[in-house]
Amino acid sequence: MKPGYETFEHGADIGIRGIGRTLEEAFINAAKAMFSLVVVNLEAVEPKRKVPVKAEGEGLEDLFLDWLNRLLAEADMENLVFSEFDCRIEKKDQDGYFLEGWAAGEPIDPERHELGEEVKGATYTMLKVEKVGDYWIAQCVVDV
Repeated sequence: MKPGYETFEHGADIGIRGIGRTLEEAFINAAKAMFSLVVVNLEAVEPKRKVPVKAEGEGLEDLFLDWLNRLLAEADMENLVFSEFDCRIEKKDQDGYFLEGWAAGEPIDPERHELGEEVKGATYTMLKVEKVGDYWIAQCVVDV
């Protein structure tokens, strides 16, 4: 296993998985996996505009879904596609987590960006945030 991201088939929808040496790196890589579905050539997306993103959840899995769904909402509201991300995760209190970060990207340009799937949202299907050996894995199925 090594840090990075991947997608996997799941019925009519698609799974995304982020792997990282830290929890934050796994969340960031999962976000890249999700946006690689939106724009097949994600490397062509330039980080011209940075948008702040905050998320919270009672547990890490809830936090993960909130992160992904807030990224989708920001992208949708501004007609952007994101390619670079950063975040910091903190335990808020005895029953919650807080994430503060950003996403960077640019407006979708069909002439430069090879459009893929419309991702409607991250779901609880196959949701998992766990540490396996030296790596964190964050995954779920997204509704396309």
